[in-house]
Amino acid sequence: MIVKQTRERGVIMKRVIATLVLALAFVGSTFAQKYIVVDSEKIFKSIDEYNEALATLDKLAKEYQQTVDAKYKEVESLYNAYVAQKSSLLASTRSQYEQSILAKEKAAAEYQESVFGNDGVLMKKRIELIQPIQNRVFAAIEKYAVEQGCDMVLDKASNATMLYCSPAVNHTEQIIAQLKK
Repeated sequence: MIVKQTRERGVIMKRVIATLVLALAFVGSTFAQKYIVVDSEKIFKSIDEYNEALATLDKLAKEYQQTVDAKYKEVESLYNAYVAQKSSLLASTRSQYEQSILAKEKAAAEYQESVFGNDGVLMKKRIELIQPIQNRVFAAIEKYAVEQGCDMVLDKASNATMLYCSPAVNHTEQIIAQLKK
């Protein structure tokens, strides 16, 4: 009976040890993944073409904003003139004036949306100018990661929640060098 209990304990211990070894192997393989950190914002800013595209977009946005401001200023002028003359206008003339002001305001809002909206002229221009550069940068990051045998690339740019980054895993400069080749 004592021999039987000893054998059972031995079997149980072997199972526990085997389970622990498998668990440690799994945890070890999880931590063995290779990763690198890059700062995509710094990479983009190192590319002259990207900076030129941003400058072009900023210039266009200012020009479009001036046009939008002019349209709203015209609406404001019409409204101020209407308020000044309102008491001396006939009811039918007031109604026409109000309709004219509302139509101009609606046209200004529609123009603003057509330029600055999600499907607006400025967004389309942004996609046209920036997307090829983004594709090039992301392809360079992917190529570099594959060459280095990485399993994961973390981006520490803009509002990342990374609290610490060892310089040993930050490969931003290598990506910039690869893009400049």
